Parts: sequence; C-alpha cells; structure tokens
Amino acid sequence: MKAQTEAHGYVMGVAEGEHLIHYRNPGSIIIKVDPIKGSKNLACGTQEVPMGAGIPIHIHFDSDEAFYVLGGSGTFILNDVRHPFEKGSTIFIPKNSWHGFANPDSELLLLWIVTPTGLDAFFRETCNRPGEPRRELTREQINAISFKYGTKYR
Repeated sequence: MKAQTEAHGYVMGVAEGEHLIHYRNPGSIIIKVDPIKGSKNLACGTQEVPMGAGIPIHIHFDSDEAFYVLGGSGTFILNDVRHPFEKGSTIFIPKNSWHGFANPDSELLLLWIVTPTGLDAFFRETCNRPGEPRRELTREQINAISFKYGTKYR
C-alpha cells in the first residue's frame, strides 16, 4: 500500500505565490493554491484584468468556479445573461455554464477559486513569467491547450 502524503496548510503574503503575466494582456496572475503547493482539489489565485480587456466567453466542463471582486466593476455574462457587478461582489459559476467578463471602464482585480484544479495548469502553459517575452499563441493553440484542461472558448 502506498503511503499518502498529507497536505499542510500555509499562510501566504499579499505578493507571494507564482506570478505570471496573462497571454492576452499585461495583467498579472498570482497562483496562491494549487496541486504544486499541496491542494489536490482546489486552485485559487488573483488576476488583474486591465481596463477593456475582459475575459472571453468560455465554459468549464468539469469545474465549478467562483470569483470575489477585490477591485473594479463591469458586467458578468452568465449563459448569455448580463449581470452588473462591483467591488465586493461574489460570482459563482457552476460547471457547464458559459461565462465571461466585460470591463470597459475599470481595471479589475479578481480572486478566483476553481475546483477541481486545472485553471492553474492552463495559466502555466499559456502565460509567461515576468520579464520573459510574451508567448505568441494562435486562437487554435489556445483552444487546444484549454481543451486539455476541460475548457472551451466560443
């Protein structure tokens, strides 16, 4: 019988975590919780979304996702229904729901939580570390990578 490794909790500071730069814009992503750090079932982090960048409409086939809006405002689209949101809002997306963000007038700072994991791995494969050149990925490449992690873009 294999010995199971036990996950250990931790406290992470504001600027701590795995820092990445989004592949579509200069927004920062900081992965705070994921399988690499000991969580087999949950991933969590923060994401800056520059004003006007939004998050394209997509679906997660196997993951529930939640956001807490740390800063900014805009419109959240859930299954083609538009919902205004502002700082302090909580957004829940059950798996198999089309969703995305529009933020034409405000930069967003989001706390994201996803279970099971996979979004963290998608970010690692598509984004770059600060100071590295931005990856030039085609729409087809992004779709192929996202599909590996149970996600599809419209």
